[in-house]
Amino acid sequence: MKHYSVLKEESIEGLNLKDDSIVVDATLGYGGHSSEILKRIPNGHLYSFDQDINAINYSDELLYKVSDNYTLIHSNFVNMKEKLNELGVEKVDAIVFDLGVSSPQIDDGARGFSFMQDAPLDMRMNQEDSKTAADVVNNYSMYELCDIFYAYGEESLSKPIAKKIIDSRPINTTLELVEVIKSAVGLKYFNLHHPERKIFQAIRIEVNSELDVLKKVLPDAISLLNVGGRISVITFHSLEDKIVKTIFKQKSEVNDLVKGLPEIPDEYKPEIKLVNKKIILPSEKELEENSRSKSAKLRIIERI
Repeated sequence: MKHYSVLKEESIEGLNLKDDSIVVDATLGYGGHSSEILKRIPNGHLYSFDQDINAINYSDELLYKVSDNYTLIHSNFVNMKEKLNELGVEKVDAIVFDLGVSSPQIDDGARGFSFMQDAPLDMRMNQEDSKTAADVVNNYSMYELCDIFYAYGEESLSKPIAKKIIDSRPINTTLELVEVIKSAVGLKYFNLHHPERKIFQAIRIEVNSELDVLKKVLPDAISLLNVGGRISVITFHSLEDKIVKTIFKQKSEVNDLVKGLPEIPDEYKPEIKLVNKKIILPSEKELEENSRSKSAKLRIIERI
C-alpha cells in the first residue's frame, strides 16, 4: 500500500509530545502519522479514528509492529468526544487532523474518488453510509447541485454544469460524469480550468458532510485538551483552511462581548493560543517527493 503522509514531521513535532502523552489521531488513514506518534509515546496511549474500515484493518497490522499501546475507533471523527468519553477518556494531550482523502482512497479506482479512473459514483469514506455520489448526481435538484458546486467547488460555471447533469441523467460512473462536465463547459474551458476537479471535490464534500463535521469537531477537540495540550491540523483546500483559521481565531481572542472590560470573566477569555501565526507549508523536498502535498497547510494551537 503506497501512502505518503503530508507534513508528517512538522505536524507531529508541533504536538510537543512526551513519552507518556495521551494522543488522538483524528484521521488515521493508512497509519503514517499514527505509527510515528507511537514511536514517541512508549508510556502513553494513542486513540486513532477512521470511518474507512479498509484503513482501520490495514493500519492495525502496521501499528502493531511498532507498539500495542493504541486503540482504533471505527467512527467519523465528529464523534470524537463521545467515543473517547465512552472509553473513560476525558482529557488528552495532543490531537492531529490530516484532512482530505488519502492517496490509497484516490488510487483505488473502485471507490469513485478519482476523475481519471472509471468506477461507480460512490465517494463514501465510510462504505457503510447510505448516501453516495450517484445519489447526489442523479437525485439533487438543479438548485442543490448549483449550490454545492459553487460553495464546495468554487466553480464559476456551476449552473451550466448542473443543467447538463440533469439533462444527462442517469449518470452511473465517474468517467460518464467527466464527459458530461466537458460537454457542459466546452473543451477549451475544460482543458484550461479543469472543472472536473472542482465538481468531484464538491460532490465528495457533500457525500461525506466534510465541512459540517469539521465545524463541529474542532470546538470539541479543543475542549478535550489538557492545559498545554496541542492540536495540529493539515488542510488541503481553502474551504477547510478557512474554517480552521476562523475557529482558531475565535478561540484565541477575548470574546467581543467583553472586550475592554477591566475584569474579563473566565468563560470569555481565550481558550487557546496560536503556536504558528503564519501557516506552515511543505518544504521544497516534500513537494518534489509528493506533488499532492502542494496545497497542504498546517496550523497548530495550544490550550491555555
